Amino acid sequence: MNSPLPRPDAALQAAALRIKHAAREAAQRCVDSLGLAALSSLKIHERDDFLAAQFELNRRQAAFVHAFNESLDQQVQRKTAPRHAAPRSSTNTPWEALSLVDDHEVEASINADRFGLVIQHACEWELRELDAYVGSLLQLGRPDHERNPLRPELVGKALLAGVEAISERPEVRKLLGIELGRSLADLMPRVYGDIVSAMRDAGVQPVSLAVRSTQGPGNDMGFNTSGYDGGASRGAPLAETPAPAGAAMGGRPAAPAQRPGTPFGHVDVQLMSLIRQLASSGGGGGGGGGGLPLHEEVAARRGGHASGFASSGSGPAPNLIYAHRDELRQASTGRLDHMVIDVVGSLFEQILSDPKVPPQMARQIARLQLPVLRVALGDPSFFSSRRHPVCRFVNRIASLACAFDDLAGGPGQEFLGLVRALVQEIVDGDFDQMEVYEQKLGALEAFIASQARQEVQDQGSNAPQLVEAKEQDLRVQQQYMRQLQTALAVVEMPAFLRDFLAQVWSQALVQAARRGGEAGELAQRLKRAARDVVMSVQPKGTPGDRKNFLMTLPQLMKDLNHGLAMIGWPEPAKKSFFSELLPAHAESLKGQSLRPLDYNLMVKQLDAVFAMPLPRLAAGSTLPVLNDAVDQVHFSEDEAAQIGLVQEHAVNWQRSVDIDLNVEPEISAVDIRLDGLPPPEPVEPSRGASLADHVQLGFAYQMLVDEQWQKVKLNYVSPGRAFFVFTSGGKHHKTVSLTSRMLHRLCEAGRFRAFENAFLIERATARARKQLAALRPAPTLRH
Repeated sequence: MNSPLPRPDAALQAAALRIKHAAREAAQRCVDSLGLAALSSLKIHERDDFLAAQFELNRRQAAFVHAFNESLDQQVQRKTAPRHAAPRSSTNTPWEALSLVDDHEVEASINADRFGLVIQHACEWELRELDAYVGSLLQLGRPDHERNPLRPELVGKALLAGVEAISERPEVRKLLGIELGRSLADLMPRVYGDIVSAMRDAGVQPVSLAVRSTQGPGNDMGFNTSGYDGGASRGAPLAETPAPAGAAMGGRPAAPAQRPGTPFGHVDVQLMSLIRQLASSGGGGGGGGGGLPLHEEVAARRGGHASGFASSGSGPAPNLIYAHRDELRQASTGRLDHMVIDVVGSLFEQILSDPKVPPQMARQIARLQLPVLRVALGDPSFFSSRRHPVCRFVNRIASLACAFDDLAGGPGQEFLGLVRALVQEIVDGDFDQMEVYEQKLGALEAFIASQARQEVQDQGSNAPQLVEAKEQDLRVQQQYMRQLQTALAVVEMPAFLRDFLAQVWSQALVQAARRGGEAGELAQRLKRAARDVVMSVQPKGTPGDRKNFLMTLPQLMKDLNHGLAMIGWPEPAKKSFFSELLPAHAESLKGQSLRPLDYNLMVKQLDAVFAMPLPRLAAGSTLPVLNDAVDQVHFSEDEAAQIGLVQEHAVNWQRSVDIDLNVEPEISAVDIRLDGLPPPEPVEPSRGASLADHVQLGFAYQMLVDEQWQKVKLNYVSPGRAFFVFTSGGKHHKTVSLTSRMLHRLCEAGRFRAFENAFLIERATARARKQLAALRPAPTLRH
């Protein structure tokens, strides 16, 4: 069973309590800020006013809190009391009951509204969500700011009542009102956000789109007055929304049905209806309709756009937000909505003209203009979070399209068909739900992974299978190395020999088990060699021990060389090891022999250590793979040639990388400065050492191969990200494989970089800011 929804009075009391705590905190902050302001003031009378306000607030802080709490409780109780529709009549009102409004009351109301505006400007995004949740809690059927008992105007009245309880001096009240209002406004965004989160956790669902069942001025919001031919004509409904059950029979309208999922915040009913109509009709038919860009200069330089387009056409995609800018602004309320409409329109102006996006994909992205606008209007994180599902979806389809040489046939055509279907589902569906975009992202990722693997297989390359097997061997070897290090720690032997057996010989044992099984002749032979090399450095004081050592030494050296050759251990490292082993052998001939019991115990101990079975890694194991350990994996010459493995000795690291004049400068940060928005996240790297940790399947990159820059596409990443398989070339694809260490080295050396200098939305934002900066008039010097 679902948990019962909270009672409205209990939920509002809890919300009011959060506001009361914020007022108390604002008063405590204000005491400190007034003292600092007094110290920094250069005028004596200002310093005296600050000190007087600080003294009064510190002395009567309890009175302020009490008056604020009492006034807020009265406001909440008055606004939530049931409204009685009693007939109004002036015939029964006695003359002595009529009175004029005192000037003090008028001034208090103005000051309270001023305080409320200060708070409202700082909390515009949070208040939209709060209105939707309070509308559901009070069963209003729609977001109604005027019926919200927690709105800033009422908080401002409570704040004014608290200020009046502190002092009777007008100058002190004025100063306290300004300082307390500023301090409380800084706290209210967090408070309103906490209230919304508490209501959401309690099971309250925000009200959604609903038809107003009453008639009156301002209720005819479902009619189009834009005059566009493609939409409904003047006087026709923008969207056919069925009336709730019971409303048609004159009863109380039922609460709107709640849709499953997570909405992107509240948007006005009229604006949402217009967005849905424009999205479903592709922007309307002909006609211009006065769609002005953000700046008149931009419109003069760019020229007009047609307002309609066909998704399968070949012409440039139009900017629907600019084409319908006037209608969208008229349907919206608030300065912030108008600013968001202009910003999103400017973004798509740059998106649709991006030179790296193929025209076929640009037309599909153009169909997302209205859904993206709806998200930006209701969710402020769209402008600041790179992980936002809508940003990820738009950026992802644009970046993946750049990796295809041709979208008119083959894998490119299949990808374009998938994107067309996903975009159509978004436009026709409920595109104000976050889960819709996350679902489309999942479908896109699954398709790209399957297509990339199939593309490699179609080329006749077994690179994915080969490198995945090599990575599995590496993971087993890393785990086996840790086991040997622990087991050999208690065995008496030189340190260099213990490190050799654990770090190097463990690779030979894993390879032998891979070739002939753990019980095979080769594996058993290498295990005996591991035991014998430890016993070969033990003291030999008798002639019989020396004779036995000299007889077994040739076979021991043969087995060691065979195992090291099998794993491709470098020749310099091999010489270094034998340069330590031979002196240890010579030293062992001078000491006193071990007792037979000690000798036999050591042999049994070593046999038990190397008899341990190889570790079995569970499916989905996340054992880390070190970059340095990747180079310990041995590829034969045929295997390396088959997968196009780029090895370090094949790269001329001493040669400097030529400067490519066609490369766009890297974008370090993207910032859209709107009031109330969180700070933006840094962009992902497009070059440098950190790029190696951000490469993504299906993306295009630039790699300096054979001293020439080539465009490559990442088609496979091993489960542990130890190996990366790329394809390059047009009709005749070539496979290029890199280890993780090699990829990091290429990125550090500047020989590997992203094909795009930033994601699509980030590139568009940077160009829009640059264009607007160029249009600003130069500052004039004042003499």
